[in-house]
Amino acid sequence: MNVEQARDYCLSKLGTTEGMPFGEGVLVFKVMNKMYALLALDAVPATMNLKCDPDWALELREEYEGIKGGYHMNKTHWNTITIDESDVSDEMILKLINHSYDLIVAKLKKADKEALKKLGEDE
Repeated sequence: MNVEQARDYCLSKLGTTEGMPFGEGVLVFKVMNKMYALLALDAVPATMNLKCDPDWALELREEYEGIKGGYHMNKTHWNTITIDESDVSDEMILKLINHSYDLIVAKLKKADKEALKKLGEDE
């Protein structure tokens, strides 16, 4: 998976916005103003930070060389995934993006969940 494919997939998720609050080199994806993915635009190989269940995060780091504790993030809850030139398949990367997104959506306030649901109905 390359940076463009990862970006396109994140933007396909309901209610997702993108921005660069940390500067030009990091693209941040949010759902209802809550961050769920960070894409390092200048990293070689390309990397992406994604939120993850803490127990699963540890399992993933043991299983894949391309998954490490989240760079500049709380390593209990975030992983950094090498998205190209890595032992992490495209299918697994998509699964991890979905997992990160779903973790954030599950913790949204009721009003934000309802607003997100309404966005889905409007499409």
